[in-house]
Amino acid sequence: MTDRMPRPSPRTRRTSMQLTERALGATTLGAAPRRVDVIVVGGGSAGCVLANRLSADPQTSVLVLEAGRADLIVDPIIHMPAALPFGIGNPLYDWKYESEPEPHMNNRRIYHARGKVLGGSSSINGMIFQRGNPMDYQRWAADPGMETWDFAHCLPYFTRMETCLAGADAWRGGDGPLILERGPAANPLFGAFFAAAQEAGYPLTDDVNGYRQEGFAAFDRTIHRGRRMSAARAYLHPVMRRPNLHVRTLATVTRVRFSGTRAVGVDYVALGQRHTVEAGEVILAGGAINTPQLLQLSGVGDPKLLRPFGIDVVSGLTGVGDHLQDHLEVYVQHASRLPVSIAPGLKWRNRPKLAADWLFFRTGLGATNHFEGGGFVRSNDEVDYPNLMFHFLPIAIRYDGSSPIRGHGYQVHIGPMYSDARGTCTIRSTDPRVKPSLRFNYLSTDQDRREWIEAIRVARDILSRPALAAYNAGEISPGPAVETDQEILDWVRADAETALHPSCTARMGVDEGSVLNPTTMGVHGTTGLRVVDASAMPYVTNGNIYAPVIMLAEKAADLIAGNAPLAPSDAPWYNHRAGSPLDPPLAPPARQPAGSPA
Repeated sequence: MTDRMPRPSPRTRRTSMQLTERALGATTLGAAPRRVDVIVVGGGSAGCVLANRLSADPQTSVLVLEAGRADLIVDPIIHMPAALPFGIGNPLYDWKYESEPEPHMNNRRIYHARGKVLGGSSSINGMIFQRGNPMDYQRWAADPGMETWDFAHCLPYFTRMETCLAGADAWRGGDGPLILERGPAANPLFGAFFAAAQEAGYPLTDDVNGYRQEGFAAFDRTIHRGRRMSAARAYLHPVMRRPNLHVRTLATVTRVRFSGTRAVGVDYVALGQRHTVEAGEVILAGGAINTPQLLQLSGVGDPKLLRPFGIDVVSGLTGVGDHLQDHLEVYVQHASRLPVSIAPGLKWRNRPKLAADWLFFRTGLGATNHFEGGGFVRSNDEVDYPNLMFHFLPIAIRYDGSSPIRGHGYQVHIGPMYSDARGTCTIRSTDPRVKPSLRFNYLSTDQDRREWIEAIRVARDILSRPALAAYNAGEISPGPAVETDQEILDWVRADAETALHPSCTARMGVDEGSVLNPTTMGVHGTTGLRVVDASAMPYVTNGNIYAPVIMLAEKAADLIAGNAPLAPSDAPWYNHRAGSPLDPPLAPPARQPAGSPA
């Protein structure tokens, strides 16, 4: 007789593991294969698109490996739009990155949320859908080798990916997988804000994602029928049952395997077990932080960084982890004289009703992200296209749900879009579980500091206009004590947060510092290895980056599959310098003293 428990049979062990995976939100449709045609590392925004488009060919087997868990349909923190503050900072939903102490931000560590579930950050973001300005893609295409990434070549992929419920036209799609609803912006504070912007000399526009971005308007949101429309819901779940598509969550890829310079598979860990999968193609889609980390761990990166860790160099690309870009933002907040904000509905005593309205009817304050309108403007007459983005919110509140006042208020989220500061993302250990070192170098350049001063002054000008006078009970933050240029910069250093748009750490191009071939998405110096995510962007766009990442993945899927690219669009777009056939140039913003007649 023995006191040792009998070992479970292999079948019992497999059943136990599958039950554990389901309890933790894992997704396993059949046994994980040992060899596939394509491995997609990362089930975030780009990874979901790739999984859908590449598995459309039944002869191509695709395996998606996602380190986070499944986006369970019963989880309101993911699917209720207004619950977005509860996912950010929660380790069940968020990887919780932090920067190194930023030398120009009072040595603060800037918190960076990244999605830890299927859909990636599209499952925890603010659901604001912004394509960026057409001039963003003209800037991309101006770099050598990037000619097919101009707006004419990108617009067809923007339209292919979306169903814009506000209406399809030459600029907007009508039958794509990502369904977009236009914010109603019905709260009277939105109307007053739009009127105040006009009084300050800024125009309204029909659609910031259409013919003319510049101006103020209601925003498109990735919300449909009261639920978040993440990349997983739009692209992955509708095709999850394809026999040639395999999705595994709670699976952390630890390195790309090479034979010489050819990628031949990956190693990953799932529930404590090590696995190896072979593949004809490996595509990294982990985002601007995880992708350079995995490249470096796998021997692709700056030899001066890799060799001290004992990592054999496969391709000595100095640009891996370099060129890091992001957007910072602050909240300019006002108290409201009139009880018109949404603050009462979000109080704890009213949350049961909010939850019930959403759960049973998909209506009410829970069914919107509340970022229903805003705009894009030029802070001065020297910039060619909008360099400031505004998000208006009919409540004074921070992302974590904290509020500086007990009563009613409103705010704008504001920040420059084209900082010339550049940062780095580098490994600090050979252990994949150790997060990489992130340094963004916010506020490190003269341009960055100048545009921050302009941004705050433009925001204050709009918020002090007569159209908002009936509501304006005074500025809460930064407050009247912050007035001079130096005081503004000091406040930004102390108060600014990331807008959560890290990008450009494995950028496309053909110059010495680039990482990816723009015509194949292949990693320079290797074969069988590609990157498709925000790290591939050469420059960050002037808005939220979810839409550009989906577009990039749609276009890359055709490049990878060998499909004929979509024909370039001939739709015109607004350019205030060159003019256009549809619209006269906008007049420069009127620089009138705040409070004077428009």
